[in-house]
Amino acid sequence: MIWVWIVLQGLTLLGVVNYWRHLPVERREEAPDGVVVILSVRDDWDGGAPLMARLTAQSAAGRLLIATSGACPAAEALAGADVQVVHAGVARDEGQKVHKLRAALRALRPDDQWLVFIDADIEPPARLVGRLLFPLVRNKADIVTGYRLLLPGRGLMAAMVGAVEMQLATLPRAASATMPWGGAMALSRAVAERLDLDAVLAGRLSDDMAIGLAGWRAKLRMRPVRDLLVASPLEGRVSDLIGFGVRQYRHIATNNRGMWALATAVVAVQSGAWAWALGWGRLGGDRDRLWCGLGQGTGAAADHRRGAGA
Repeated sequence: MIWVWIVLQGLTLLGVVNYWRHLPVERREEAPDGVVVILSVRDDWDGGAPLMARLTAQSAAGRLLIATSGACPAAEALAGADVQVVHAGVARDEGQKVHKLRAALRALRPDDQWLVFIDADIEPPARLVGRLLFPLVRNKADIVTGYRLLLPGRGLMAAMVGAVEMQLATLPRAASATMPWGGAMALSRAVAERLDLDAVLAGRLSDDMAIGLAGWRAKLRMRPVRDLLVASPLEGRVSDLIGFGVRQYRHIATNNRGMWALATAVVAVQSGAWAWALGWGRLGGDRDRLWCGLGQGTGAAADHRRGAGA
């Protein structure tokens, strides 16, 4: 197993190098009319002043459609000409976020032609909307996605989770192997109607997995925007971080057991090899050197991620 682990580490390094080599030099954007940004929030949402400021600073303008479950005072306070609020109610047989997104889709206006989905916990750069729309407007893709860049807070566990996620963020991606991320995703109104997006999401727990699998089945062109690693803070207690990981893998298992089995096998090899190295292995006869190297590597990963999200 140790040799499999070594190979995986080497492939991870090559993936990071490949990612950086293929970052676009010209980060072109589009700003068409008819853009709507769809945001699902909890009813206790505080209004997200930093997020609202970042959305206001977007290079591509669009109106904001906020979906809540019930009464959300902070969302109601934002309602106006460019901000619409829709109340979805409580879900019965599907994920609550999915339920809210379906309500948002039913509330679209006739002139809403470009749909951009974002999460409330991201720190979007000013180019987010314009970069997501560029491949769509130029007819180079049908579904476009960014990817989450977890920014670990204090604590070794948060740093380690962030470092593992960075490996996934920098994996080479082809259209046939791209799964959209609901935190920064865009598609046209025409594609949404072609997929019958409301029906695709009905009864699902995960919005992005359901959309991605429907896109695969419809043979749509799904494209990741490599330079859109969108900052998302990662904080909380160890139990919160473990719960985050469990939810991610539960979504995968619910929607695609083959993908779950592959991901579980890779994580199992990685975890088993690290357990061997930390518990029973030797590094030149000096285990302290191993712990030192692990600490430096984890710290470097956290620093790199903070810098990338700036």
